[in-house]
Amino acid sequence: MFLLQELLVTVALQGYRFTTVTPVTHQHFLSRAGAAKNTRDIFGWNLRFKKNLLSPYLFDLMSQANLLVHSDGYCRSKIRISSLDHDLFLHSSFPTDDKQAVFFGPDTYRFARFIQQSLKVLQLEQGLGVQNTLRILDVGCGSGAGGVAAARALANQINYVLTLNDLNPVALAYATACSRVAAVPVTILPGDFFNIHNVTFDLIISNPPYILDPTKRLYRDGGSQFGLELSVRIVKHALDLLAPGGRLLLYTGVAMASDEKNPLLAELMPHFSSGNFCWSFEEIDPDIFSEELAQPAYDGIHRIAAVGLTIVRIS
Repeated sequence: MFLLQELLVTVALQGYRFTTVTPVTHQHFLSRAGAAKNTRDIFGWNLRFKKNLLSPYLFDLMSQANLLVHSDGYCRSKIRISSLDHDLFLHSSFPTDDKQAVFFGPDTYRFARFIQQSLKVLQLEQGLGVQNTLRILDVGCGSGAGGVAAARALANQINYVLTLNDLNPVALAYATACSRVAAVPVTILPGDFFNIHNVTFDLIISNPPYILDPTKRLYRDGGSQFGLELSVRIVKHALDLLAPGGRLLLYTGVAMASDEKNPLLAELMPHFSSGNFCWSFEEIDPDIFSEELAQPAYDGIHRIAAVGLTIVRIS
């Protein structure tokens, strides 16, 4: 853990910044690129590099952490580093083929913006009491970017306890290192979210996988119903974990067969009929991951929309 933290601190002190792009854009860049010329090429674009391009200290850190692949006189990093506002986050090398790959991409930026805007509105319209500690749970935290974004969006006087949950131990290791470097205190809750019971939270955030993935990668596979299954399950279980007045912020992708019917809302509407919850919904981006629609499994789907769902427990 120390080695990951020290790696992040070292590159941060060099003024490192990198905005992660879609896999298609990344592949397009690689088709024109050669070997790395700087740290952005190494940790952002994930290009091969010569040993002397890094300082001896940084190279030794990566060697000790087993983060290097050696081939034909070149090295390649096993991790990437991306920036979100002023924070840096670790995630997996490109392409993210490993079943325990840790995701970070344009979805992460949309998710963080959804959290920030939602909490800004909440604090402006309703305020958040400073007398109690805000209990936050990041479900399927991945790199930890969502949890850190939530903590950053809170006013300074608000106390919070941020819990990061994920099935993937690699994700939890990366998220822990990133949160420590960001000076955001966290509690780690490993394992299956659906095994969490007898505890409540004031804020639950989640950006679950929502793509149909034949290889069943944890960060990517959303299950049946064109990838909708996991998002629906998370919402249903999260409703049981919300304290009175607590809210769920879900960012996900929904495969749309038409513009007339939203399958996510169709699945969840029966759970809102009790009057115990109020909700709001927004379509954040109408067309994402369009390359996936070429897969036979998406036959009949017109587009995949990025959406944000907010649910508040009234009583």
